[in-house]
Amino acid sequence: MKVIRHTLVSDGPTDANLIPIIDWTLKHAGGVPLSEGVRADFWRLPKKPQNPADRLLKAVEIFPCDVLLIHRDAERDLPQARFDEIRQAFDLAGIQLPAVAVVPVRMLEAWLCFNEDAIRKASGNPNGKASLNLPALKRVESRPDPKEDLREALLTASELSGRRRKKFNTAAAFWRVVDFIEDFSPLRGLPSFLAFENSIKSLRDNDWKAGFYS
Repeated sequence: MKVIRHTLVSDGPTDANLIPIIDWTLKHAGGVPLSEGVRADFWRLPKKPQNPADRLLKAVEIFPCDVLLIHRDAERDLPQARFDEIRQAFDLAGIQLPAVAVVPVRMLEAWLCFNEDAIRKASGNPNGKASLNLPALKRVESRPDPKEDLREALLTASELSGRRRKKFNTAAAFWRVVDFIEDFSPLRGLPSFLAFENSIKSLRDNDWKAGFYS
């Protein structure tokens, strides 16, 4: 059975948390039984790529793949602006591979705030009872700072106080959240995730032909 290899090009190292979400979507929307992903990391290179098109070219050179995933957070811009930027970089690079844009609104953390059980486990206090006050899924993308929402939820879930609370490593806990999520289907309530999932379906329906899917 062939393993589909995918390379994720993104802005920051924590965006590697997208890989389990990508794997799940490839399986459930793309019909891919097995996939293996890696985030393109350029920090070891003596000369780093300086523009988006060069980043894509260097990514597929160092991390050969069957499909390229290109991530940008929408942040305060309209998602379409991010899609246009990604498409322009892909066209300039001239890469003969299928490529899919991944554009969460406003940021990746908005896609991790839906699973209370995973947040409690990631906090190290799986049986905690404190109310996490997570935003409703339908409103999470309109929140000004989903990263702060997730950080506060992790701190609250830990139920630590005083010095132990101050020393709590929310960055490490953030990395663990995605490891405790097996089902990402609730994200279908978010337009940004539906756009990503539909791109994967288009990729499948076009027999994995080279091109940009959005």
